[in-house]
Amino acid sequence: MILILSLVAMIVFIVASTTIGKLHPFVALLLAAFGYGVFTGMPVDQLLVSINEGFGDTIAYIGIVIVAGSIIGTFLQRSGAAAHLAASVLRLAGPKRIPMTMGLVGYVVSMPVFCDAAFILLSPINRALSIRAGISAAGGAVALSLGLYATHTMVPPTPGPVAAAGILGADLGLVIVWGIVVSLIALGAGLLFAVRYAAQFELAASPDAAVETAPAVSSERHLTLGALLPIFVPILLIVGRSIAQLPTAPLGTGVAASFLNVTGQPAVALSIGALFALFLPKPFERSMLSERGWFGESILNSALIILITGAGGAFGRVLQASGIADVVGSVASQIEVGLILPFILAAAIKTAQGSSTVAIVTTAGIVAPLLASLGLDSETAKALAVVAIGAGSMVVSHANDSYFWVVTQFSGMSVKQGYQLQSLGTFIQGAAAAIAILVLGMFLI
Repeated sequence: MILILSLVAMIVFIVASTTIGKLHPFVALLLAAFGYGVFTGMPVDQLLVSINEGFGDTIAYIGIVIVAGSIIGTFLQRSGAAAHLAASVLRLAGPKRIPMTMGLVGYVVSMPVFCDAAFILLSPINRALSIRAGISAAGGAVALSLGLYATHTMVPPTPGPVAAAGILGADLGLVIVWGIVVSLIALGAGLLFAVRYAAQFELAASPDAAVETAPAVSSERHLTLGALLPIFVPILLIVGRSIAQLPTAPLGTGVAASFLNVTGQPAVALSIGALFALFLPKPFERSMLSERGWFGESILNSALIILITGAGGAFGRVLQASGIADVVGSVASQIEVGLILPFILAAAIKTAQGSSTVAIVTTAGIVAPLLASLGLDSETAKALAVVAIGAGSMVVSHANDSYFWVVTQFSGMSVKQGYQLQSLGTFIQGAAAAIAILVLGMFLI
């Protein structure tokens, strides 16, 4: 009972300290790790070892991956490649399919680019094209927002799912595969919501500003085609490695399997993607690689995520060392919670404190020592648990979430419309993802 009460107290502390007290999540997670160890009577030397090992092991797994992913995102954004990719897709799809196309564009772009930056980048395109087509921009704005959120929370190489996979020890290739499956189902629900409901709303933003700032469709094919390589090459390599390592060895044991075994390791695959991203800016300037250039910007952006993730790993290792898994296991054996627990925990933390990344990392740290007790210790189950955590971290985006304000301010929504469209949309999309995960779990676990 002390272990359970201490865990509940630490979760409340993390949420309250980061929301009401405005404490940095890194500090909150470390204090929670120390506090949990003290309250449960863990010896000081064991507590310190658990924190150091949990922090170090987690960073060792995901540090380079997050840095490389940040480099890809920064170069895609700053070079204009992401905007050209979006504009080219919209040109092919036509104005009559703007909401659906914006959702699909957001789905692809958000894999390496943070959804906040991507929405700011792509929102003017949606507004301008909606005006030219004579339709409300609300449908496209909501579809873009939900499309960005789907991959941002559930599909690597976005840092949140990568961090959760590292903390849970899940195979990143399987996380990508099931993350894509579930996120596409969730996106379908999100697009239906955008087309059938959100498109009926009128937004108040000035159309003139949107037309003036919307990136034009460019004939520079290197930007459109080049934008695909940093995104999809790492994904294909990581998934290929997972396939090559299946017990049946479908790719054999020759050169191809050996090649994928090396290049498909997440750190190597994302580093290869980062190399492709370096070819995007034309002309390329050496200053981009300096500490004050795009390269330095990428590293600074990734540092915060790495620290928070490491702190989440430290918290999870302390929980593991306390033996709470045995306690939860005795309860879980009587109540069929399975994959719903990671979803509910992530949703509760997300709704309370706003950050999807913090919700993902915190929940992963809590769930990691409980995997066996919950019957989620197989490779497929761990991958689905990561996706369940990501799905929960969507629910719901409201006033304490910076992304809520990015979406409302850059699309011209009032606060009331933000709750009607963004908050309700993330709830529906997250719920659809949860249902998909539970159904998959029934057949795969």
